[in-house]
Amino acid sequence: MKLFSKRLIFAALILTIAAPVGLAKDFLKFTGGPSGGTFQYFSNGMAIHLSKHIPNLKVSNQASRGSVENIRKVNIKRADFGIAYSGDLYLARNGRLAGDSKTYMNVRAVAFLYKAPAQLAVLRKSGIGRVSQLRGKRVALGGPGSGAAASAERFLRLVGLWDTINRQFLGYSKAAAAMKDGHIDAMWILAGYPTRALIELSATRDIALLDVHTTAAKAGLAEKLPFYQPLSIPANTYEGVTQDTASFFDSALWIASDKVSADHVYHSLKAIYTDEGLKYLVNVKSTAKQMSIAAGVTGIVTPLHKGAERFWKEHGLVVNPSAAAE
Repeated sequence: MKLFSKRLIFAALILTIAAPVGLAKDFLKFTGGPSGGTFQYFSNGMAIHLSKHIPNLKVSNQASRGSVENIRKVNIKRADFGIAYSGDLYLARNGRLAGDSKTYMNVRAVAFLYKAPAQLAVLRKSGIGRVSQLRGKRVALGGPGSGAAASAERFLRLVGLWDTINRQFLGYSKAAAAMKDGHIDAMWILAGYPTRALIELSATRDIALLDVHTTAAKAGLAEKLPFYQPLSIPANTYEGVTQDTASFFDSALWIASDKVSADHVYHSLKAIYTDEGLKYLVNVKSTAKQMSIAAGVTGIVTPLHKGAERFWKEHGLVVNPSAAAE
């Protein structure tokens, strides 16, 4: 019996020594956003693609409340990858998030994903035609902890309306349903267009989009919130909205913990930025059409992950000095 046991131990040792090191899997967590939202489509699609195309790596997807929560989770490595808005990341690293002076220094930018314009929608029958007319109105800002809610607060404080409105923290789908039923007067969205919630709402109700850029520009948008850039939402993006709407956008970014190895980030970028990888993501969410090598560092104003800096420099992109890896 003792001889048999010794032979088992010896066999196990031989197998351990002989086993290829590469067989060990590394597990990473990718945090996205609420179910049905653009962040969640991206994070889930990217997690699936990375798991399939990088040997010995498994990436799992997590739902979350959105941009700000993702920064916090990545900062303490409750997640390895995430999606966040460039503005939120800039403010988080500088201790300027609303009601939060903590500095989130363990989060790095990896890549630009898409432009997320501000969309402030009302029902046409409400008679609301200007941002200033929101005083005293019920406004849905996005879910609590989301990038949408954070951007809504920044905008409304900038234009002096934050303390004058009835604030409702609702995700896009719930906000659209509430507006349809007459429970709110306006809803704020920060996401790629067209957004499903407004597509569905405009199919049954006449909606209008408010010009948010003109009001914000007069209040000092370029000086006070420099990560926002002007953009025009084209006419007929939504049914019944027949004219272009002046707005501004934030950049949705792929982010990573600085504790994730440079090799993992580098090879993850190599897996995504292929013809196959980009085509797959466009099939997951059409907003991914904005992704390309040429646009890879668009809107990034914070430090890159070392693995990302290596990847983008190999492709000849000039990395903003302020965004160089620390």
